[in-house]
Amino acid sequence: MQENMKGTEPTLIDNLCGHFRENSQVNPALYTRYGIKRGLRNADGTGVLVGMTRVSNVHGYIVNEGEREPIEGRLTYRGINLYDLLNGFQAENRFGFGEVGYLLMCGTLPGHSELEAFEHAVAESRNLPDNFTEDVLMRAPSHDIMNKLASATLALYAYDENPDDTSIPNVMRQGIGLISRFPVIISHAYQAKRRYFDNASMYLHVPDKTKSTAENILGLIRPDGQYTLEEARLLDRCLVIHAEHGGGNNSAFATRVASSSGTDTYSAIAAAVGALKGPKHGGANLKVMQMFDDIKAHVADWADADEVYAYLLKILRREAGDHSGLVYGMGHAVYTLSDPRAVALKEGARPLAQEKGYVKEFNLVELVETLTPRAFAEVRGEDVKTMCANVDLYSGLVYTMLGIPREMFTPLFATARIVGWMAHRLEEIAMGGKIIRPAYKPMRHTPKFYVPLSERP
Repeated sequence: MQENMKGTEPTLIDNLCGHFRENSQVNPALYTRYGIKRGLRNADGTGVLVGMTRVSNVHGYIVNEGEREPIEGRLTYRGINLYDLLNGFQAENRFGFGEVGYLLMCGTLPGHSELEAFEHAVAESRNLPDNFTEDVLMRAPSHDIMNKLASATLALYAYDENPDDTSIPNVMRQGIGLISRFPVIISHAYQAKRRYFDNASMYLHVPDKTKSTAENILGLIRPDGQYTLEEARLLDRCLVIHAEHGGGNNSAFATRVASSSGTDTYSAIAAAVGALKGPKHGGANLKVMQMFDDIKAHVADWADADEVYAYLLKILRREAGDHSGLVYGMGHAVYTLSDPRAVALKEGARPLAQEKGYVKEFNLVELVETLTPRAFAEVRGEDVKTMCANVDLYSGLVYTMLGIPREMFTPLFATARIVGWMAHRLEEIAMGGKIIRPAYKPMRHTPKFYVPLSERP
């Protein structure tokens, strides 16, 4: 049992943790013996089917004669290919996130008047309740914006005159309110963090009802509120790419689990925010950026493939980086040959890198993408032909080029994903019916008997 830092008596926490460890060990072999699906994954890595959804489809392989066969990744929103959506918005020279929100939540592309009404409703709800910034965001600031976003989402319950009604019209209304307010919450929470934790000046801007979500985000977080149209278009592209990724992703499933209990919208979405924060989910983009900080600090020539490759081997052997043995941003649970989100983001990042002077950084990321499968195969001793970059490999670089601080990376992910979460919440309410309750195998113990407190040591 560990001693405390002063080397005196063990602390209360040491005692508690010691007892926990003594009574919580499970032999990993038992998972196989009892057929337990760890992480709700089958033995071949595929997800356990727990429901149905019409919101989106994440397609990364086909099963041919019982074996997974790699294919180019495909992501569809309500049946429409992500690439087609992005190309459509670009061809028409307009922002697309509002339309994607309508598509995911309602199931169909809106007409002109429908899209105008939806975006007007979002715009009219952007302002936070009176004194919300002062009473909720600034009175208890957080150094992590995701925690503040979760608590602020819960706090909005108190400002809703009909918070517990889970009818579809009421939940749709609440969803529009959250979509519109997330950009303002994360921006003001970031400013509070700067003031109280960074000892820096705080710039509180008012949202502009005439601007898109991407434009509002850039205008709210920058001291001068200025941005270019090209910057806003690229951020809108990021929002569209991050808007949804299937019912089985951790935060969407958290939304569904909470929603299946009959809880209110604010509680369900706060649960999703908490899930997205994790470094194995939405927080992975920060791990990617920390990894590249380390690579750039230890590799003299970022363009030297041999030098970069040698350092990747060290990372995979747990000799460098954070010693996890992971190359963050590489590999995905579903995608095999390619992650369409990474492909689309990379396409948008390349011209910005040239414009902003980040060509060396972009080329380094691309080099890591190219070299990692071979390095992984060498270290693991197995042939790896289907390891692809996932969206996190490029998203952090894009945000950096846009001048967005790292503390905002995952909150921006949440600001995009809120439309997907709401789509899954609506679907769970309408189609779910049963509370989600998987089983856990109880492990046998040697029979124990209650001992009176007076007889215990």
